[in-house]
Amino acid sequence: MPRKANAVSTLPGPVSRSLIQLGLNLQVARKRRKETMTSFAERMQVSVPTLRKMEQGDPTVSVAVYAMALWLVGRLKWLPEIANPAADDVALDLELSRIQRPAAKSQAQWKKP
Repeated sequence: MPRKANAVSTLPGPVSRSLIQLGLNLQVARKRRKETMTSFAERMQVSVPTLRKMEQGDPTVSVAVYAMALWLVGRLKWLPEIANPAADDVALDLELSRIQRPAAKSQAQWKKP
């Protein structure tokens, strides 16, 4: 039996809830399209149990399975945007603070005593 990654057994609550919500949203999208679990699983090229686990937000399901479901419901274009560096405000703030600190030191060198 494959060993579970430590991250799976120690998921923070917000991560777990987000995966559950993603699974539920994909389930709703499937049902609104009047697709059975069998037909949707076939189109996704996964088993029905894997589809069921995905719809329950199981963290052991591969991101490729979630991506395939997103593709089938026309939402794949949003996947790369999840970690778009242009929208990473924390990283931008860190970069700016690193740039501003050396600039402040060099300005202090030019000031007259």
